Amino acid sequence: MFDKLDDILRRFEEINVMLSDPGTAADPAAFRRLMKEQAELAPVVEAYQAYRKASDTQAECLGLLETENDAEMRELLKEELAQARGSLEELTDRLKILLLPKDPNDDKNVIVEIRAGAGGEEAALFAGDLYRMYVRFSEMNGWKTEIMSFSESGIGGMKEVIFMITGRGAYSRLKFESGVHRVQRVPETESGGRIHTSTATVAIMPEAEEVDVQIDMNDCRFDVFRASGNGGQCVNTTDSAVRLTHIPTGIVISCQDEKSQLKNKDKALKVLRAKLFELERSRQHDQTAKERRSQIGSGDRSEKIRTYNFPQSRVTDHRIHLTLYRLDDIMNGDLTELIDHLSAADQAARLANLSEQQSA
Repeated sequence: MFDKLDDILRRFEEINVMLSDPGTAADPAAFRRLMKEQAELAPVVEAYQAYRKASDTQAECLGLLETENDAEMRELLKEELAQARGSLEELTDRLKILLLPKDPNDDKNVIVEIRAGAGGEEAALFAGDLYRMYVRFSEMNGWKTEIMSFSESGIGGMKEVIFMITGRGAYSRLKFESGVHRVQRVPETESGGRIHTSTATVAIMPEAEEVDVQIDMNDCRFDVFRASGNGGQCVNTTDSAVRLTHIPTGIVISCQDEKSQLKNKDKALKVLRAKLFELERSRQHDQTAKERRSQIGSGDRSEKIRTYNFPQSRVTDHRIHLTLYRLDDIMNGDLTELIDHLSAADQAARLANLSEQQSA
């Protein structure tokens, strides 16, 4: 581990020298690339420098304790030694986490797909609630959201909504949200006051660039039709809506949010690219059993991950057995505590998996 940390420290110092070179500033692309690498290495370097300082303090205290005879001074040295050892233990764990292989998709934007599941109109209302929850969470993080495609239900819910979240670290924070979300509450349409259980599925997909997924346009069929619903003067007057069918996979995407047929086509292709990228990632993921065990949940859309119980104001994440009694805050977008627990559990699982591999 320490050989790797020394290499990282050397690289960080090299980058600092390169960034101070006027020639680097003259190349904007190279400058941005180096700044990005510097930002990624900075937390590791900071923790490693703190570790080295604590290690030096420990060595110094041990050396002085061998020669110091004054009782009061020895007590002070022992206290300082205990603090240094505590810091070393804490920093060692932190460095192990920082050195875990990074998910290459963590900094990508996200395409979120929410679909109403079992429960009819109540499921569609819950899907709409989940959409608003993620939009508010995005706003809290300074991310932008943009609807790609949606289908409304009769009483204001959403049968399906696909939207993009744009912002640094969006995928790293939301990637554990894929799966079945279950709600237990008394529907607005229920006159008898009985609690119903409904579901909605969420899929979190990293935005795929053209270099990530090559689409053969001969495999795509585009149908155009007139948009319906809210959309301004162009609704029902021009064939601006687009239905994209990917023939090899049978994936169908409809986009009608934009007034321009070309913009709707571009949105549909973005969604298709993300879906194809996710299919390939899932295939590779299923081939690696150890990798699957090292992550929080499979990310499968059929996996029940969370229950929202309104009568008890309770949210339970079944993967990490975490229950929080602050449902209103969570539905209003305050997902930070949930996501922090999921990230910590994932890091612990990956550390344990790494230890298994090293001891094998």
